[in-house]
Amino acid sequence: MDFTELAIALLLILFLLLGSGVWVALSLVGVAIVCIAVFTGRPIGSSMYSTLWTSSTSWTLTALPLFIWMGEILYRTRLSESLFRGLSPWLGWLPGRLMHTNIIGCTLFAAVSGSSAATLTTVGKMSMPELSKRGYSDFMSVGTLAGASTLGLMIPPSLTMIVYGVITNQSIPKLFIAGIIPGLVLAVMFMSYVVAWGILKKPKIEEEQPMTMKQRLHESRLLIPVALLIITVIGSMYSGLATATEAAALGVVGALLLAVIQRSLTFTALMESLMGAAKTSCMIALILAGASFLTLAMGFTGLPRGLAEWVGGLDLSPFMLLIALMFVYIVLGCFLDGISAVVLTMAVVTPMLNEAGIDLLWFGIFVLVMVEMAQITPPVGFNLFVMKGLTHYSLGFIAKAAAPMFLIMVLMAMLLIAFPDLATFLPSYMNEATM
Repeated sequence: MDFTELAIALLLILFLLLGSGVWVALSLVGVAIVCIAVFTGRPIGSSMYSTLWTSSTSWTLTALPLFIWMGEILYRTRLSESLFRGLSPWLGWLPGRLMHTNIIGCTLFAAVSGSSAATLTTVGKMSMPELSKRGYSDFMSVGTLAGASTLGLMIPPSLTMIVYGVITNQSIPKLFIAGIIPGLVLAVMFMSYVVAWGILKKPKIEEEQPMTMKQRLHESRLLIPVALLIITVIGSMYSGLATATEAAALGVVGALLLAVIQRSLTFTALMESLMGAAKTSCMIALILAGASFLTLAMGFTGLPRGLAEWVGGLDLSPFMLLIALMFVYIVLGCFLDGISAVVLTMAVVTPMLNEAGIDLLWFGIFVLVMVEMAQITPPVGFNLFVMKGLTHYSLGFIAKAAAPMFLIMVLMAMLLIAFPDLATFLPSYMNEATM
């Protein structure tokens, strides 16, 4: 059986398992077992338990549940209300006015949560009623929230970055820092869309009460806890004082202190945050373990090496390779969640990138933009389902409202290709102690 037939056979088995409702992680393990049993002569049992154990005991992976727990704690505090009150006084002069709170709020919360779902739920519960009450367009409100909440995957700390770093053996602190500039650029592009909407549509929205500079500064004091937490988590990694795992632990302590200061850390909230973090962490860890086993199985067959050689034989330029991969990830994003798309493809994609001389650190940021797209592409866009749970609108309406944000992400991917320094500039100045 040649490589093309092998790849098609494995893909059919994978889609059959996924279509049958089998968990993603178990589907990966199932494909790996079939791959080893049918196409190689290797022992299945010893290969599986050694790989699953090794992937599950990675020290780097320790940061994952800590960042998830930090986001869960903040989700159950009054941080969302503080964000809105602190931002509102400064946005009345911009075209689009308070619609920008969706994007800025998502950007700030992304820097302390690492999860697009947590970002969407927290900022959405806070901003949707307020914007609707003031007469803002529900179409724009839904669209900007669904799109901007994906910044939780780009702006550190990002759970998907941790997963990518573990799979490709890249420095997670460097990945975190690499996402800062692209994340902020993407946020500015989202805000530009809102500005254009405000100028072209001239929506009839409620005028905000004028505030003196003293009143604005007084309301802005509510942003101080958020700013301190962001500086603690990101600054400790950038300076080399802490690794990703240590920074995550600092973030958890900071989130707990913030909850205590706000007097919102009840026993029930603490237990709910622990259970939410445990469920999400176990799900991601299981997917990673299954992906590691599948990577090993595919290595036994020689498929990644053969595919890399085939792509090399096509003599595609790095640009054409990236464009082809962009289309692949957009299609995969219609059917798989972001983390699953990453772990399913990197075993095959990594040799191709190495062959083309593409920096894996830079590609990590590029693929995160693809993963962000997957969050808002039907029929399996995760953020679309979260938004549907927050509102009474249909998935079709939400997907249509988020479509302009999708196009902006496509433009962002092209900007990364044209200007790779957007992702590589900050990591080049990092302290080597963070490696």
